[in-house]
Amino acid sequence: MAGACVNVNDANFKAEVLESPVPVLVDFWAPWCAPCRAIGPHVEALATDWNGAVKVVKVNVDESPNVAMQFGVRSIPMLLVFKAGAVAKQKVGAPSTNVKGALKEFVESAL
Repeated sequence: MAGACVNVNDANFKAEVLESPVPVLVDFWAPWCAPCRAIGPHVEALATDWNGAVKVVKVNVDESPNVAMQFGVRSIPMLLVFKAGAVAKQKVGAPSTNVKGALKEFVESAL
């Protein structure tokens, strides 16, 4: 996925997420996952809205199995909010209504 979201993998997860000076929303996803594809545009829109105040990254679990395993990803989509290198909040699954609003509320409640 292109745009305001940063694609992160096993090799750069530590630098992009754990060492980030700003909070980070991590979207664990896969291209074959319909709910992941459904929330993708909303995650991208939030990345644009936050304009760097919150970093938004996407981790393809098929391409980055080590990071997915490290954080116990067993079901996708799974969203984690990191603050100061630690998980501050976790959500599994996609909201069924007001997707962008629900995702925004989820992240902001962790900040």
